[in-house]
Amino acid sequence: MAILADSVMAEADLQQFLAKVQALSAFATRVEADPSLRRRLAACSHHQEVVDLAMAEGFAIGRRWGEAAPGASGDGNLLAGSAPAPGQERSEQLLAGAGWRLERIHSCLASSPEGFWYDQREHEWVCLLQGSARLRFEDEEAARMLNRGDSLYLRPHRRHRLEASDGDPGTIWLALFWGEPTGAGSTAG
Repeated sequence: MAILADSVMAEADLQQFLAKVQALSAFATRVEADPSLRRRLAACSHHQEVVDLAMAEGFAIGRRWGEAAPGASGDGNLLAGSAPAPGQERSEQLLAGAGWRLERIHSCLASSPEGFWYDQREHEWVCLLQGSARLRFEDEEAARMLNRGDSLYLRPHRRHRLEASDGDPGTIWLALFWGEPTGAGSTAG
């Protein structure tokens, strides 16, 4: 029975992939035929802008390979649940122990307020489970683009801000926070 379930899931993934390829192909054909649309596409600076432009033209290209459908549910599924309202983030503590915590953060078209920088005392490690995001560090000239599967370590007091996250179904982060061990010196990062 497990083999049948795996092949059914593989077929569903294949159908999702083929539908996206067809939508991308049709969108590309429209872009090539419309110089104005081509200029608008060329002006996009991140994945979500491309997805939004395609959606405005009637093409649903947003879901990436392996992403759950919006609103999917299931106990213990880190990708389940609807996105927060546009411009918002929702955090959920999954586990915690002495000096550490693991959070699931769901962002939807979220960004840090103008001029705001996170400056936290904790170490943080993040991994994008779904979507994409642009993160800027105060000590770097350009923002970093993070995509599904990318991870990043943020040392304490390294000032950073969220420049952008995807729209519905949103960007889902797994974030591990921990404090400096007692008696330890500073860490390089």
